[in-house]
Amino acid sequence: MTDATDSARLDLADHLPRLTARGVILSLLVSNHPARPTPAQVVRAAGAFGIKESAARVALTRMVSGGDLTRTREGFHLSEPLLERRQRVLHEVDQRTREWNGDWEIVMVAGPGRDPAERATLRARLARLRLAELREGVWLRPANLTRPLELGDAPVEIFTGRPGRRDAELLDLLWDLPAWETQSRRLLDLIERAESPVDRFTVATAIVRHLLTDPFLPQQLRPRQWSADRLHQVWIAYQDEFVSIPEVGHAN
Repeated sequence: MTDATDSARLDLADHLPRLTARGVILSLLVSNHPARPTPAQVVRAAGAFGIKESAARVALTRMVSGGDLTRTREGFHLSEPLLERRQRVLHEVDQRTREWNGDWEIVMVAGPGRDPAERATLRARLARLRLAELREGVWLRPANLTRPLELGDAPVEIFTGRPGRRDAELLDLLWDLPAWETQSRRLLDLIERAESPVDRFTVATAIVRHLLTDPFLPQQLRPRQWSADRLHQVWIAYQDEFVSIPEVGHAN
């Protein structure tokens, strides 16, 4: 008979991306910022997550040559652009909300006269702001987030109003909420069953990716079964768990 831990590991191996040396090292350095761990400390900490010494050292070399890391006499630290990007991602996981009055944010992208790279960049920015595309060039979401719609010089028009469709109909068109909830429950189950640092880190990494797609719906629009709050709580708790792992703490 397969016990719970074995079952979790089988699921992880089959359905979640494997840990990479680069990803583990980035998480270690972000969690220990502004400390500057030595190569030996990074290698030892990465080993706790199943990264072989040779793979960790190759990743460190490539990250230094690629400008992701800077090596000083004291040890390694993240480049400023990479640190800012990683911290922005962590910040985006937790959006601030306000009471929803029924209004929606509506962003209209002006004209197709942009090259594919510019279009892809704008689409990514809109998605990070938790907007969803109703049709080509029309993005919207409930106006319950406190963050500003910072789109710089992007060719867009921004409105706040109440679309002509029913809220429930819009939700169905903008997000696949049943699929999002199914994945949330799957990750909650995995993090509960995973016991080893490798397994728990792997699931936590998947949770971060999933939370970055959380539509942050107002309470009035949430499905009856909705695990977003629980998933956020689990992620917050894992951050404390991660830095308490001896190998991680000793990298300070």
